[in-house]
Amino acid sequence: MRKNTQNIGKSTQSIWGGEQEHELYERSTQVPVVHSVSFAYKDIDTWHQVALGQEPGHIYSRNTNPTVRAFEDKVKVLEGAEAATSFASGMAAISNTLATFLRPGDRIVSIKDSYGGTNVIFNEFLPPLGIEVSLCETGDYAQLEAEIAKGCTVLYLETPTNPTIKITDIQRLAAKAHAVGALVVVDNTFATPINQLPLELGADIVLHSASKYLGGHADALGGVICGSADLVKQVYHYREINGATLAPMDAYSLLRGMKTLKLRVERQNDNAMAVARYLDQHPKVDQVNYPGLETHPGHAIAAQQMSGFGGMLSFSVHGGLDAIKTFLPRLNYAHMAANLGCVETVVGPPVTTSHVECTAQERAAAGIPEGLVRYSTGIEDIDDLIADLAQALEAL
Repeated sequence: MRKNTQNIGKSTQSIWGGEQEHELYERSTQVPVVHSVSFAYKDIDTWHQVALGQEPGHIYSRNTNPTVRAFEDKVKVLEGAEAATSFASGMAAISNTLATFLRPGDRIVSIKDSYGGTNVIFNEFLPPLGIEVSLCETGDYAQLEAEIAKGCTVLYLETPTNPTIKITDIQRLAAKAHAVGALVVVDNTFATPINQLPLELGADIVLHSASKYLGGHADALGGVICGSADLVKQVYHYREINGATLAPMDAYSLLRGMKTLKLRVERQNDNAMAVARYLDQHPKVDQVNYPGLETHPGHAIAAQQMSGFGGMLSFSVHGGLDAIKTFLPRLNYAHMAANLGCVETVVGPPVTTSHVECTAQERAAAGIPEGLVRYSTGIEDIDDLIADLAQALEAL
C-alpha cells in the first residue's frame, strides 16, 4: 500500500482506502469496472503461481476480481481488519460464514431479535443439519451467558437489531464466548464502521449487508465480511467454491457510494436523533426505539460502544397495523420499500420488510408488534422530515 490508510480519519479512509493497493489502469483516478470473467497469462509458470496464491493476480472472477478486490480492501480499512471477502448479498455473507464454521453437533447461541432472514436460517435451515440453536432474549445477559457456558461454537450478534433497535454489549459477551472457545460474529449493518467497530470490541468476524449503508444509494446488492486473515481465508474458500460472488458492477457502485459514507452517516445520525425526539413527544405515538434517547434500555451500552447512534429507529402508533396502513401512505418524503440505509428516507412495517419471511406468531415471539414502523432516516432536510411526519400523523 503506497498510502497509510489505517491511521487516518474515516472520511479519508472512505475515499482512499483500498484504492492504493495497485496502480490503476492507464493512470485512472477511479477504480475501473473489470467485467472480464478470466485473466490471461503468457506463460504457464506465472499462471500457476498466481493460481496457487504465490504471486499477486487474478485467474477467474468467481474467485477474485480487481474491482471487487478494491471494494473488499476499502471495507477492510474502515473496519480495521486484516482481511475481507465479499458476496452477492448480505444474506450470502451470513449464510456462507455460518456454513464455514458450523458442523453437525455444533451449537450456535444468538438473540431472538436478529433480522428475519437470519432468523429463518436459525429456525429452519440449521436444525435439520444437526446444529443446535439457542436463541435468547436480547439484553438478558444472564440467559445469554448461561447458554454460552453450556457450550458454544459460534456466538452470533446483531446490534442495533433489525427492526427493534435493541443494543447488545459486544465486549461483555465476546469475552464469555472466547472463554469457551467460541467464534464471535457480529452483524454491523445498522451501525456501519462509522458508528461502531466490533473487532475492537472483541468480535472475530464482522459482516455487512453492503446493499444498505455502505452503498447508500439502493442501487447495488452485496455483502462483505472482515476479520483475521486466517478466518477470512476459510470463508473465502467456501464462497469461491459455492459461488455467491459479488459482481464487478455492483462492487463499483458500492465503492462509489462508500466515498461519502461518513458524510451520509453523520447526517443520518443527526436526523434520526431529531426524528426520535419529535416522535417521542407526539401524543399519537406509543413507543419510540432509538438508542440515542436516554430512555432507551440500551442507551448506556450504546454510548460506550458506538460513536454515533445510527440512522435507524422504529416506533409504534395508536391503532397498530391498521393505523400505519393509513399513516405511511401519507408520507411524501419516504419510500415504502423493503430497504434501508440509503440517502432517501425509507419506511415500512416488519410484516413487509425485515420479517416478511416470518409468520405472525414468529414475529410475536421475537417481540415485534405487527404495528411497528421501521424508519430508515435519509439525508433530507430535517425540518421537511418532521413536517412530513406531522401531517401524516394528523390522519390518525
